[in-house]
Amino acid sequence: MSTINRKVLTLDEFTIQQLRDFPHATGELSGLLRDMGLAAKRVNVEVNKAGLVDILGDAGSVNVQGEDVKKLDIFANNQFMGVLQHGISCAGIGSEELDEYVAFDDVVSRNSKYVCLFDPLDGSGNIDVNVSIGTIFSVYRRVSPQGTVATKEDFLQPGRNQVAAGYMVYGSSTMLVYATRRGVNGFTLDPSIGEFCLSHPNIKCPEFGKFYSVNHGNYFQYAPGVQEYIKRCQQKTPATGGPYTQRYIGSMVADVHRNLIKGGIFMYPGTVEKPKGKLRLLYECNPFAFIVEVAGGKATNGQQRILDIQPTELHQRSPLFIGSKGMMEELETCL
Repeated sequence: MSTINRKVLTLDEFTIQQLRDFPHATGELSGLLRDMGLAAKRVNVEVNKAGLVDILGDAGSVNVQGEDVKKLDIFANNQFMGVLQHGISCAGIGSEELDEYVAFDDVVSRNSKYVCLFDPLDGSGNIDVNVSIGTIFSVYRRVSPQGTVATKEDFLQPGRNQVAAGYMVYGSSTMLVYATRRGVNGFTLDPSIGEFCLSHPNIKCPEFGKFYSVNHGNYFQYAPGVQEYIKRCQQKTPATGGPYTQRYIGSMVADVHRNLIKGGIFMYPGTVEKPKGKLRLLYECNPFAFIVEVAGGKATNGQQRILDIQPTELHQRSPLFIGSKGMMEELETCL
């Protein structure tokens, strides 16, 4: 009979163990992270059988970003919104799929400390072709008084105010990676017991890597400094130690996850046509910037640190350069 390795902590055990280190902690944040894990398991089941049921393809509507909404996006959005609304830790949510934020107006939610922003299914354009997709989320302590209904100001906070951020990758294995200021930890879903188990403790982003991720199709639309850095990535120079390998999946969660583990740089610059790029500051850039910085990397919009940007609207876009510290510093000499 095979024995279960009891040295491996589940997500629940890990969050409870961390609580023990803080005698005054209320456990709300731990509860919120476990809620996210539950929703991720539900989404994972549907993602895995998406080809078998009528959940693939477009839902016939266009979201606030002007993108066709995939049916699975709506399902994922409903799952994450549902667990947070029924939990005890969240006062309201902002989602890439919703035009406006949603404040939960019941006694428990009004007394909750946190709000949550998420992209329920990032890279969903890849569902039809079986490429890894994911969920991205971030958690802020609300600025409005506890006991009241959450306000827009709770959601329009600079990324440095995040108390936690994370993402799920639905790939060859399903992973949940989350960061608090104490560190970044990765959990892999064990389908035999239906639990996320600690597989990547205390993730550190290598200072240099071999990968650069950028859409080469837009090369001539990029600013000269970005073009210069891409040229350096392709050449052998003492500074870069290149040439680097180009890896671009087109699913941001998968690209940044690989670079976080193995070292690398991900770039989504603005173009002549779209100077602010395509990525959303609140749902994609901020959470990843927080995670990568805690792991020792860097993230900027080309001019300033992502986490210092003061958002003015829920669906604000931003260019993004993110990855290994040494590679980011080389990039900054070009910009």
